[in-house]
Amino acid sequence: MFDLHGRVAVVTGASSGLGLQMAIGFAKQGADLVIMARRIEKLEKEAEKIRSLGVRCLPIQCDVTDTDAVNKAAEEAYKFYGKIDILVNNAGSSKNAGVLAMTDEEWDFTMQTDLTSVFKVTRAFSNYMVKNKYGRIINIASIYGEVGNTAMDTVAYHSSKGGVVNFTRAVAAELAKYNITCNAISPGYFETELTVDTLKTESFTKYMETSVPLKRYGHEGELNPAAIFLASDEASYVTGQNIKVDGGYTAV
Repeated sequence: MFDLHGRVAVVTGASSGLGLQMAIGFAKQGADLVIMARRIEKLEKEAEKIRSLGVRCLPIQCDVTDTDAVNKAAEEAYKFYGKIDILVNNAGSSKNAGVLAMTDEEWDFTMQTDLTSVFKVTRAFSNYMVKNKYGRIINIASIYGEVGNTAMDTVAYHSSKGGVVNFTRAVAAELAKYNITCNAISPGYFETELTVDTLKTESFTKYMETSVPLKRYGHEGELNPAAIFLASDEASYVTGQNIKVDGGYTAV
């Protein structure tokens, strides 16, 4: 089960962190890759490692907030492989502040990066999926798209990720007739280069120990099984869902 040989998977935000981990996870299941991010030198370095696993890998420099860049990336990927089977919308960033203090610029940056980019990338790549009447779209949301939190003020991030969750449902309903599924994964606290400075603080570690039933952060690779499942042929009847991979955070 969950064999991805012959499939082409596109992963945004794939130069590091969870995006890179998922790309490697797909490669180990046999998928050919398109990895996208802004740092082309990092992408090219990681592409060599992915190719060593016996699959093809096309690195594409792309700012997912730039409509033209996204459309060109989709065209390049389709021309290279002749199809797009799997899309993982993972790229994102945020400006953290609460509703009392957040500026317009901080709000707009977060919404553009974490929500509008998901729309732009999905629009571009799903048009190629429609051609082949097959697709698996996986949007990386967050537990913060489901709940509030008392550890830090980040109202735009909560809002954008909540939008991703319902965007997923809307796309699932719209594209089902083309044999395209669309699901979300909501990670809990995973240590990556973007989160390590926050997660390693004593205050946040104490918060995690009281709020996460498993009493730890997610380990490298622990998001991969959910992504591989949703990307597989076996998940053909699963669409419009949001899988929480959070150590039980949203269960209590």
